[in-house]
Amino acid sequence: MPHNSHLNLRCGFFRPAVTLLIGAVIATSSPMILAQWGGGRGRGGMGGGYASTAQQGADYGMAAVVRAQGYANLQNSEAAKNWEQAKTEEIQNRMRWTETYFEMRKTNTAARAAEEGPPVTQEQAIRMAKSAAPPRLGSTQLDPVTGHIDYPIVLMDKVFIPYRTDLDKLFSDRAASGGSLQYEDYQSIQHTISKWIDVLRAHVKDYPAGDYGRARTFLNSLMHEITFPAG
Repeated sequence: MPHNSHLNLRCGFFRPAVTLLIGAVIATSSPMILAQWGGGRGRGGMGGGYASTAQQGADYGMAAVVRAQGYANLQNSEAAKNWEQAKTEEIQNRMRWTETYFEMRKTNTAARAAEEGPPVTQEQAIRMAKSAAPPRLGSTQLDPVTGHIDYPIVLMDKVFIPYRTDLDKLFSDRAASGGSLQYEDYQSIQHTISKWIDVLRAHVKDYPAGDYGRARTFLNSLMHEITFPAG
């Protein structure tokens, strides 16, 4: 067999094997690799912008990875900026709310203080207490020497006899002792006058308004007199 015939026979023997190998590589390759190796039509029979060699395919793949990483970094950076901006706005909103809250409290406190006026001094409190206290009885109403009590007409009603009897004795004893008063007697006078006021209130419809008012004021003044020494 001639040499050329022998070479053609050998090439014909290996051509099916090479064809099968290339087909297997193409079959198992990803679409990106297929595209990089000539997928599509373009200038010079190759796809436009696609790799025509394995090295170009690798370069294109690496460039795609770098671009994807850069895009991811950009997105992460934007997300971080958005988060920081939202956090800053939240802090600022909290600060504004806190300032508004305390400003409102300050305003309310100032408004209440303006309505109430300046605080009452000790001297003013004493004057107010004196002005609110019932008037003291004169010596003709309560004799400091004998302890005799000159009651208003309403309090001379027979329904009040028990109370007049008790108070006459208590104030007589007080005058006889030089104006001093034991604590038990002090409590007895308070109790007797309080009960008398209750009974007087229960009979309010039995007396004219003016007479009832004078009787009520007299009992208040009599209660107030025991806080002072006799005479």
